[in-house]
Amino acid sequence: MGTPEQTTAGDTAGRGSGLAGGLGRACHPGPVVAVTTLTAALAVIAGRGPGGCVLAWAAVLAGQLSVGWCNDAFDARRDTAAGRRGKPVADGAVGAGQVWTAAYAALALCVPLSLVYGLWAGAVHLAAVAAGWAYNLRLKATRWSWAPYALGFAALPAFVTLGLPGHPWPAWWVLGAGALLGVGAHLGDVLPDIRDDLATGVRGWPQRLGPDRARLLLPVPLVIASALLALGPPGPPRRREVVALALVLLVAVTGTVLGRRRERLAFATAVVVAAVDVTMLLGGTGMGPA
Repeated sequence: MGTPEQTTAGDTAGRGSGLAGGLGRACHPGPVVAVTTLTAALAVIAGRGPGGCVLAWAAVLAGQLSVGWCNDAFDARRDTAAGRRGKPVADGAVGAGQVWTAAYAALALCVPLSLVYGLWAGAVHLAAVAAGWAYNLRLKATRWSWAPYALGFAALPAFVTLGLPGHPWPAWWVLGAGALLGVGAHLGDVLPDIRDDLATGVRGWPQRLGPDRARLLLPVPLVIASALLALGPPGPPRRREVVALALVLLVAVTGTVLGRRRERLAFATAVVVAAVDVTMLLGGTGMGPA
C-alpha cells in the first residue's frame, strides 16, 4: 500500500528540524487547521464542555493528520513526475517511509480518541477517516472521488452531536449542507491541479469534467448548501439567513461570470461562499435531534 522511500530525501529529512518541518507541510496544514477549528466550534455550539470540545478536536486532528500524510506519501511518485513544487516528499524534505509511519501512528491514535468520545460518534468519525484513506488509495482516480469528501464533511456535525447524551443526530439540513460543502471543497481542492492530474493518469470526477466545467460547477453545491441552511429550519427564514443567501448568490454569479478569464477569481469567490456557509452553520440551529 505504501510507496518506496524517495531517493531525493537527503540529509534534511534526517535532521530533527527538517523532519518536523517536512511532516508539518506534508499533512496539508491548511485543511487540518480549518477542519479541526470547525469541529471545535461545532462542539461549543452543541453544548459540549471544555473536555468534550478538546476531545472532539483531538480525535479529528488525529484523523486529519493521518489522511493528509497518507495522501502525500501515496502521491509522492506522481508529484515527482509532475514536477510539483511545495510537496515535501517530492522535494526531498522528508522521506515517503517517514510520512507513512506518521500516517499510521496518527491513525492508531485516532481510533481510541474517537471511541472515547462515544461509541456511535466514534464509529461515524472512523468511517469518515476510512473514506479519506480510500480516497487517497483508490477513489481519487474514479468518478466517485466526490463521495469521501461528502461523507467526511457530513460526518463532522454528526460526530459532535452523537457524543451528546441521547446520541442525537443533527438535523437533516445540517447533514445535507455538510455533504454539499464537502463536494464543493473537492472541486475547489482539485481545480488548480486538473491538468497535471490528467497528465499523470488521475481521472477523478473533476478531472473527467475538465477545468472549465469544474470551474463553472464549483459554486453550485455551495449555493445549494446555503439554501439548505437558510430554508431548512422550521418556520420562516430569519432576516440574516435571507441576507446571507442573497450575498451568496451575488458572489457566486460574480465568480462564475468573471472567472471565465480569471480562474483564481472563481476559486476566491467560492471560498467566500464556503465561508458564509460555515458562518450560517455555526450561527443556526440543527445541532441536535433531527
